[in-house]
Amino acid sequence: MDKAKVDAVKGSRSKKAKAVKNDAQLLIRINGEEREQFLALCEELDTSAAREVRRFIRSFIRKNQQIDD
Repeated sequence: MDKAKVDAVKGSRSKKAKAVKNDAQLLIRINGEEREQFLALCEELDTSAAREVRRFIRSFIRKNQQIDD
């Protein structure tokens, strides 16, 4: 791949990264035992708790927007 194409790919990645900025936090309270089980399972599955919560939220939004539309 020539330098112009590499720069174009890098530029498109940085624009996308800037467009989807995680700039908010969500604080939740859960049972300590469930939290530990969740974290252990995430580690076992080689993922993070934050990634799985974000995945759940996005899925929940898609599912419920389809019903509303």
